[in-house]
Amino acid sequence: MTKHHWLTWIGLLAAITTAWLYLFYQHEQMMTLPMADMWMPPSDVSAWQWRDFGLVYLMWAVMMAAMMLPSATPMILAYTRICRQRKQNAQLLAALFSLAYLLIWLLFSIALTVLQWQLHGLRILSPMMDNQSESLAAVIFIAAGTYQWLPVKDFFLQNCRSPVGFLLTEWRGGATGSIHMGIKHGVMCVGCCWAQMMIMFAVGVMNLWAIALITALVLVEKILPVYQRYFSRAVGVFFVGWGIGLLL
Repeated sequence: MTKHHWLTWIGLLAAITTAWLYLFYQHEQMMTLPMADMWMPPSDVSAWQWRDFGLVYLMWAVMMAAMMLPSATPMILAYTRICRQRKQNAQLLAALFSLAYLLIWLLFSIALTVLQWQLHGLRILSPMMDNQSESLAAVIFIAAGTYQWLPVKDFFLQNCRSPVGFLLTEWRGGATGSIHMGIKHGVMCVGCCWAQMMIMFAVGVMNLWAIALITALVLVEKILPVYQRYFSRAVGVFFVGWGIGLLL
């Protein structure tokens, strides 16, 4: 492994580790602090202040980084390698590519924050951010499972699974090109994984086991060399079955 790859690996590992440590810290605070000392999202939508929106957004933004950077690592490393081969500033361009990729997930986090705000107002989420509606949880699981079978899911996933293919077809040189490609890859990943992220509203927003399992699911889907389609469909059947089980 070249020096450029080591530096990229270290940067990605630092970002992923920091994000997961923050999630562990947040979870520990929720589990150990007395209710009186704990910040919780207001149940009344009109009671939300900028601080509440900011803390919920920060939670989602960090969660998206923790969950998606591991599966984006092969693409970022492939991009670093090609930049080095083309005698470009591999570290700078890889950093721009990664930040542009994360930007899409940070924008997606705004939508998740707004949705959580409304779900608290509807009393579907508790102050501890746990789901209080089995019917909604069932709908989320069935929708996520159905999405696993749709051609649009396959389209986005195939673009995420082939780093070299994506970079060859989407290549643009320089800093502007790295940002453009990072954004495009981020859009593909959101298109592939958005339904899986919605499952967090079904199992509890700060459910660390669910965060870890969905992270692993996304990673396996993107790096599985063979039978990937069968794996995705099997996961879809599992999700649908779970949703139906909640309705029974």
